Amino acid sequence: MADINIAKSQIFDVGFLDMDIDPIIDLFAEIEKLKKEKNAIILAHYYQEPDIQDVADYIGDSLGLAQKAERTDADIIVFAGVHFMAETAKILNPGKKVLLPDLKAGCSLSDSAPSGLFKLFKEKYPGHKVISYINCSAGIKALSDIICTSSNAHKIVESLPGDQPIIFAPDKNLGAYINKKTGRNMVLWNGACMVHEIFSLEKIMKLKKRNPEAKFIAHPECEDIVLAEADYIGSTTGLLNFTKSNVATEFIVATETGILHQMQKNSPDKVFIPAPPNNSCACNDCPHMKLNTLEKLYLCMKYELPEIIMDEELRLAAKRPIDLMLKISAQYGL
Repeated sequence: MADINIAKSQIFDVGFLDMDIDPIIDLFAEIEKLKKEKNAIILAHYYQEPDIQDVADYIGDSLGLAQKAERTDADIIVFAGVHFMAETAKILNPGKKVLLPDLKAGCSLSDSAPSGLFKLFKEKYPGHKVISYINCSAGIKALSDIICTSSNAHKIVESLPGDQPIIFAPDKNLGAYINKKTGRNMVLWNGACMVHEIFSLEKIMKLKKRNPEAKFIAHPECEDIVLAEADYIGSTTGLLNFTKSNVATEFIVATETGILHQMQKNSPDKVFIPAPPNNSCACNDCPHMKLNTLEKLYLCMKYELPEIIMDEELRLAAKRPIDLMLKISAQYGL
């Protein structure tokens, strides 16, 4: 994780999160007002709560958010997502103020790859290029040759010669899926997303039997046994686009439930069913994504805290593989 301005984050944690907000305040109106006053843009991931999605200037997956962050002319970027996403925005925009509503909004996948351990792992495979999924810390990005997202991973891997040995990190499920699609034998770091690993194949199969007309769609971060049953596998944006264009009217969706809000908005006459996890919960939410709330977003914009602060040497090292990803994505029209 990049260096954080500790003094500011401590002030936020002990003061702002406990601050009472007048219940009669129209948070939507106040946030719109602050955006105009501060020339701020709100970038939100599809997994955010519906209220945040509705007030955001741009909603997207990791690739779209990185591209939008690179192109924005706003003075302040408010990132409604998790830490590595705000960190990526700062890497691409060193002269802009980047804010994250809750510094505790981390990522289990990113946390599964500590940069120190990964550096030792990398040293075991000399001659290998490192392709890292964007869901990782700046430290991992700095150790990588190219970054990818679930939207462009296939093309990023195929941009390297067929005989080039590759390490893929940190998501072993996405890496295994890309290995299968490309015929590669990439060395995989043993990391995974807690949200996408918790789906119950047994419950999904029962759900499919009860809804025989429903298409089962899944994110490639899911385990192989789940992906094997899917009618369509794709990135978050890919899943959304599939539900808009496919003639089916019912879908069982195996990814974080936040995307269902956009699916329903785009296709109000269709039915979207969250794939069940192997626990007692009715749906599969990312606890980190859901730490951000409309109230925290408002306070974050009002006080311009907490702010992402990065070491410049680390930022430059992490920027190089992101720039290469964006270049390759542009070549493929992604």
